[in-house]
Amino acid sequence: MLRSLYSGISGLRAHQTMLDVTGNNIANVNTAGFKSSTVQFQDTLSQVARSGSAAQAGAGGTNPAQVGLGVQVAGISTNFAQGSAQATGRSSDMMISGDGFFITAKGGEQLYARAGSFDFDSQGRLVSPDGALLQGWSADKGQVNVGAGLGNIAISKQLVAPAAVTTKTTLGGNLPSDAAVGDVQTRDVKVFDASGNARNMTLTFTRTGTGWDAKGDDNGATGATALTFTNGVLTGAGTMNVGGIAVDMSAVTGYADMKTLAVTESDGNAAGTLDSFSMGTDGTLTGTFSNGENMVIGKVALANFTNSGGLEKVGSSSYRATASSGGAAIGTAGENGLGALTSGYVEMSNVDLSQEFTNLIVAQRGFQSNARIITTSDEVLQELTQLKR
Repeated sequence: MLRSLYSGISGLRAHQTMLDVTGNNIANVNTAGFKSSTVQFQDTLSQVARSGSAAQAGAGGTNPAQVGLGVQVAGISTNFAQGSAQATGRSSDMMISGDGFFITAKGGEQLYARAGSFDFDSQGRLVSPDGALLQGWSADKGQVNVGAGLGNIAISKQLVAPAAVTTKTTLGGNLPSDAAVGDVQTRDVKVFDASGNARNMTLTFTRTGTGWDAKGDDNGATGATALTFTNGVLTGAGTMNVGGIAVDMSAVTGYADMKTLAVTESDGNAAGTLDSFSMGTDGTLTGTFSNGENMVIGKVALANFTNSGGLEKVGSSSYRATASSGGAAIGTAGENGLGALTSGYVEMSNVDLSQEFTNLIVAQRGFQSNARIITTSDEVLQELTQLKR
């Protein structure tokens, strides 16, 4: 049979594969995190019709004569170029700007994805649309140990920010130097015990001939000191201790005509429940609690590979590590080329429709041309069978 017949068949198969890949790219033009693929062709073995010969003293050398035997698909590569960003406004949606992959777990297997559309399940875990669990590190009392093993990231409304005892109160503002001797100013400060119970500590300031006497009363525990000023600047006794609470008055001034003394800062708080959360560019998840406290509740882990093109697509916009890709290098966003994380956005498909429709035309014409090889070869065979009538 004619070699051209089989070359045409191989061309049909190769261009059919190109059509399949191009069609899949176009079908996923709106798939979040999708990476387009490209087909590479290569020729198959060539049959040597005549070998080449070396040059001789009386004759020149000759080149080999070879007849190709068709085409085959050399490979299908994945383009991991960055896709465009689409704003969603959902705090659970995430986008990686740069290299890196989200790590997910499903059915006991660790998978990797660029699609960052996550939501919560009934247990407060962040999951992808197909139910894969986002992996990272949970915080313990606001601290994240990135050296620990990966686990599911859960953001439950039942998370509690623990109560903290008040140990320090800071005052600022001005005590008027032109106040009459015996004038009294009182400030109440809300303080907390270790269980989160709130109470008021009363601070009393009494004008004296040399400055102000400061006294504190915290549920029976007392403290006292004298404040002296020179040209409005505090020169003596800027602190006192009231029942274990340090009262810092070093920022208080003593100028005339201003009664602006106020509590500027006080630590300690009651226990609180989670109201909302936000994510930093390094993947740190920070919760905002009902008591006004902000506390780290977890951190998203990212992975990278020496050869991302060696990853195996397993569906649902996820990949599996292979011997070709190498093992996953796990870390946090912003380190080791893992890119930065952005909350409220998802990465869209990187399919270029203009390029794909051009490829569609090229594949179609290539298929038609190879089909013509087959019909032409068939006509030649028909002529051969009609030599003897």
